[in-house]
Amino acid sequence: MAKIKFTFEDDSIAAREIDSAKKGDTILDVAEDHDIHLNHNCGCVCACSTCHVYVLSGHEFLPEITDREEDFIDRAINPTLDSRLGCQCIIEDENAELVVRIPDQSQIIGHEH
Repeated sequence: MAKIKFTFEDDSIAAREIDSAKKGDTILDVAEDHDIHLNHNCGCVCACSTCHVYVLSGHEFLPEITDREEDFIDRAINPTLDSRLGCQCIIEDENAELVVRIPDQSQIIGHEH
């Protein structure tokens, strides 16, 4: 099983380590399956930037960023070179190990919590 460590810009949320992610899951799938809040206003079709995350390590276990994803990341709040969309980050290896930082979700229109 793949492992993902989720950290958060919001310091009031403790880091979470998930060791049950499967090849073919997206970062967004794993977050949702483990009650980790990550907005996804477009329904996971790469049509917004609300599931924006920072992949701090483990890039090699994910597909390369597409032009479409890159276009939407440009619309995200505070994008960096580590920015990806959680709905587009499909885990490609059962032994993947990733570290993902979730931006402050309270700044996003449609924020649920």
